[in-house]
Amino acid sequence: MADGEGGSESEPDAATDGSVPAPGAPATPRARARSAALWGIVGGFAFLVLAQGYRLLGPGSLPLGLGGLALVALAVAVASAGITYLAEVRVRAKRRT
Repeated sequence: MADGEGGSESEPDAATDGSVPAPGAPATPRARARSAALWGIVGGFAFLVLAQGYRLLGPGSLPLGLGGLALVALAVAVASAGITYLAEVRVRAKRRT
């Protein structure tokens, strides 16, 4: 396409070659698990950021040490991943993704 004309040599779109599922199509279990794991990581790190902000700007220290914060962050990550995995089916069914 060096001459600027669109021809039949153009690359196929992702929507036409079948590699991307149609909107509203059920997600594969692997894709759902990966999405849930990523949201779990986001939830865990968000908790750690809030805890660090409280320690820096808050009136005092937290009642948990570093190990306790890590355990709570892990619990938040697992809970948010589980909720995401279970809720994705409902959200996708209502086409709100």
